Amino acid sequence: MRIAVFGAGAWGTALAIHAARRHPVMLWTRDPSQALEIRETRRNRRYLPEAALPGGIESTADIDQACEWLGDGRGALAVLATSVAGMRPVLGQLSGRLRPGIAGMVWLCKGIERETGSLPHLVAAEALPGHGHAVLSGPSFAQEVAAGLPVALTVASRSEFLRRAVQQALHHGAARIYGSDDVIGVELGGALKNVMAIAAGACDGLKLGHNARAALVTRGLAETARLGVALGARAGTFTGLTGLGDLVLTCTGDLSRNRRVGLALAEGRPLPEIVARLGHVAEGVPCAAAALTLAARHRVELPIVAAVQSVLDGERSPAEAVRELLSREPRDEDDNG
Repeated sequence: MRIAVFGAGAWGTALAIHAARRHPVMLWTRDPSQALEIRETRRNRRYLPEAALPGGIESTADIDQACEWLGDGRGALAVLATSVAGMRPVLGQLSGRLRPGIAGMVWLCKGIERETGSLPHLVAAEALPGHGHAVLSGPSFAQEVAAGLPVALTVASRSEFLRRAVQQALHHGAARIYGSDDVIGVELGGALKNVMAIAAGACDGLKLGHNARAALVTRGLAETARLGVALGARAGTFTGLTGLGDLVLTCTGDLSRNRRVGLALAEGRPLPEIVARLGHVAEGVPCAAAALTLAARHRVELPIVAAVQSVLDGERSPAEAVRELLSREPRDEDDNG
């Protein structure tokens, strides 16, 4: 199977490395100098410097070349490895260039489009019609996937053919790929866990203890599931890999960029400085406001997300946001809020 990965950040590069252990891969980047460096050094020094790229990976900054290389057979798979903010522009470039015969498009981003409050599958339907669509998500750090360490992910699509194609492409070595048709649930779990990870990082930065973190993760999962069910997702999806699994990893793992944002906020550092130092996108930062917009449409309360947004906006310190959450009136655990 031929696989073209559009986006050469850490996760796109890691997935390309994994896929290239069995299939030929084309890795597209918008930066010609990065494409040249990847070809000459077999490294992506900007985003994944410790990982060596196998010979089965080609690289280009020419989007026409990448699409032509992919071809038009059912054994060709396009992978979008941009941020949510970059999704619509790159899909717009691919529209009319990707040939209609390919297996389909699968995206890796986890978030909600800030301007529209749309989940990625809605963005894809508008920006790249005429192709099968899928999302690949789950608890995964790019460095570990590139190193060949075990990982379990979920591919969600309404197309059984595309689900099977993604499994054929990526279910090998140390990676297990499970299938689902709950696109909304898989996308929302991946989006909101980033916001919860900011909260968890702040919680740990304030030294509130393991009990507080456990409570935050549990109530964060409840918020995510409430919104998901209101959007039409299945409640059970949120106890799986893309719900509970990804939430636990991102809230507790030291490699989590969103968790690091929360830790730095607890230290009193300004948000622009934190984001600039990361050098990578922390999707939880733009996702919090987008999630509140989406929740307001469906009259769902998201108190933890609202608390995170108040900190991101500079309206409250992390300590003040925690105090506000603790001052909420008691209620039954299964209440909506």
